[in-house]
Amino acid sequence: MLFVGPEFITLVSQIKDQLPGVRTVITTEGGAPEWQDFTAWRDAQSGDDPRVPIDTKDIAIQLYTSGTTGKPKGAMLSHANFLNLVQTGNAEDKPEWNRWSTNDVSLVAMPIFHIGGSGWGVMGLYHGARGVIAREFDPTRVLDFFEQSGITKLFMVPAAMQFVVRQPRAKTVDFSRLKYMLYGASPIPAALLKECIEIFKCGFVQMYGMTETTGTIVALPPEDHVEGLERMRSAGRALPGVEIAILDADGKPLPPREVGEIATRSGSNMAGYWNLPEATAATLRGDGWLRTGDAGYMDEDGYLYIHDRIKDMIISGGENIYPAEVESALCDHPDVAEAAVIGIPDDKWGEAVKAVVVMKPGKEATATDIINFTRERIAGFKTPKSVEFLPALPRNPSGKILRRQLREPYWAGKDRRVN
Repeated sequence: MLFVGPEFITLVSQIKDQLPGVRTVITTEGGAPEWQDFTAWRDAQSGDDPRVPIDTKDIAIQLYTSGTTGKPKGAMLSHANFLNLVQTGNAEDKPEWNRWSTNDVSLVAMPIFHIGGSGWGVMGLYHGARGVIAREFDPTRVLDFFEQSGITKLFMVPAAMQFVVRQPRAKTVDFSRLKYMLYGASPIPAALLKECIEIFKCGFVQMYGMTETTGTIVALPPEDHVEGLERMRSAGRALPGVEIAILDADGKPLPPREVGEIATRSGSNMAGYWNLPEATAATLRGDGWLRTGDAGYMDEDGYLYIHDRIKDMIISGGENIYPAEVESALCDHPDVAEAAVIGIPDDKWGEAVKAVVVMKPGKEATATDIINFTRERIAGFKTPKSVEFLPALPRNPSGKILRRQLREPYWAGKDRRVN
């Protein structure tokens, strides 16, 4: 079955004949008389339990996450992956911020194609809370949801928090029912966090995780959100049932405050990447440890600090962007000889995509020309925000582009290479 929103009706009409496995097409908001409308289809179904046998090891959701090549990988998340964290330990032992009741009203404001959207939605559903689902992120509509539905919990990425808190209406909205705002997917500027605390007046919880871990595995609770406290720079501590280790290049554990690759082991680690055994083996080792590709360290109390990225991924507005995909679009330009893409600090988005371009001999282009060219080939949020032209790209003896050398001027003076 294929469920189609209005934005994709034309596309699906064009490719329907190429989809022999699709037996039924449902339009979620009408607009295609030849296909069934979702509401009519739903209401025609029986209310009886279909009694389909489901094992906890069965795959519940397959979410796509970009790889270092820019090609999306389908992370297979099982029912057991989702159940692991909610069923670990006794409910009485869980911190207040991680407890739910049927009186909670959860706002699902982040995209459902992210674990931050779908995972958060499933969490509220599991606990019987009311879920208010935003069709798309709109900061003015988020404020409407607070006024109309009395939101008690929500998850947002820092860029979204910034858009909401900077709305002129934000200072007049009643947030009295809001108990906790959970945030993550990218680091948050200290000034923005302080501004949000003043406006929303609720408990804040920072979260660290990834699609491959079915979302959150590390959290910084409200009581650690104290200005001037070293822990405020951390991502928090591992949740119950989650192991975190910092590994060196040989895979051996490192002592506190030694920087290495962050690895994790828990029942929330994905089943694997769909049809990609080699990529699965590289990320999810036989001993159950999942390599995150992020670099960081832990302090003596088990607080995790994100230090740098092992991969070249850029996080802009909570979206993961991989240079290879953008570079491929840049190099499609007939006058571009080669290109490198880096992330540079940006006050609004956390990081912005910057293209470093080498033109072919005798050819010229403006930054606007390059940006407009890529905009026709890749998603808008992946399009470079700025372009620098160089006569040649810096490379090491083996020919690998020295991205760190390109990034350094923009990150000079910062104590870590994430923003």
